[in-house]
Amino acid sequence: QLHEQLQNRLDRGEQSVLLLNRRGYSTFVMCRSCGYTALCPHCDISLTYHQKSRALRCHYCGHAEAAPSKCPTCESEHIRFFGTGTQKVEEELSKLFPGIRVIRMDVDTTTEKGSHEKWLTLFGERKADVLLGTQMVAKGLDFPYVTLVGVIAADTSLHLPDFRAAEKTFQLLTQVAGRAGRHELPGEVIVQTYNPEHYAIITAQQHDYSAFIAHELEHRRFMSYPPFCRLILVTLSHEQLPLLISVGEKLSTRLREMTNDSGLSGTAGESRSFIDILGPVASPIPRMKDRYRFQCMIKYRGNVDAVGMLKQAIHGLSGKLGQPPVLISVDVDPQMIL
Repeated sequence: QLHEQLQNRLDRGEQSVLLLNRRGYSTFVMCRSCGYTALCPHCDISLTYHQKSRALRCHYCGHAEAAPSKCPTCESEHIRFFGTGTQKVEEELSKLFPGIRVIRMDVDTTTEKGSHEKWLTLFGERKADVLLGTQMVAKGLDFPYVTLVGVIAADTSLHLPDFRAAEKTFQLLTQVAGRAGRHELPGEVIVQTYNPEHYAIITAQQHDYSAFIAHELEHRRFMSYPPFCRLILVTLSHEQLPLLISVGEKLSTRLREMTNDSGLSGTAGESRSFIDILGPVASPIPRMKDRYRFQCMIKYRGNVDAVGMLKQAIHGLSGKLGQPPVLISVDVDPQMIL
């Protein structure tokens, strides 16, 4: 359907915006003989293949290395590139629609000063048929000849390990949908998803903010997440994993002792104050830039001085943080828990 509608826009001389919130060419590289996957040596995450430079890159620490022609483990030639990024979509568009003019906007094409303005000016002057990009193309754009918005793999943000994943997906879909049909020409939005029954997708399709909020608040209330409580995210990092685990356990144990003494421990109904200590557990990305990462989550509601208790607990760890010391990062009301 998206293929057909893109062809219609090309035939009519109209423009389209395509959103894929994942840059690069392929999201990971794997050997089909032994299962080897190219990982960053400094972070616990797979490397992304960038075809133009024929390099594997880490999008967290910047590590880059040449793409292998055969498996480094078993020397098989069955090394394959999996997943889809904006570079691969750009290539596929050229194959499917010979002569199509595509502007790609992602971190890789907008690093130079003034590059955002340059690409958007070219698109506004109708020197391109398709504007393809990550979330930077989702909001703030106003082009009269854009009549089609296509969202490729809307599920990339839906399955993040974050309680705001549905909210962010709804925001992104609603924002990018508003790029089509902003003037006289009518607009159309096509969303590709493996979860068409998910309430974030359905309510975004219907532009029904009230229905989304009703679903989301019900889920947040059941799981006791904001706005029904407040959060503090404590992230600990160090090069030595045993020391990091030890400090994390000491911190969480001290916090639990303090909450028990205060009579506020554990979760409760909405009628009274409480404080709950979760963790420590490995962060969703357990190692970044050669530092292991653990996190604790503090949930609290009501008349609770959670920040003061945390300060006191951290102060009590002085002299036990090792040398060099474990770094402790505190984020009150975090917007992201990755």
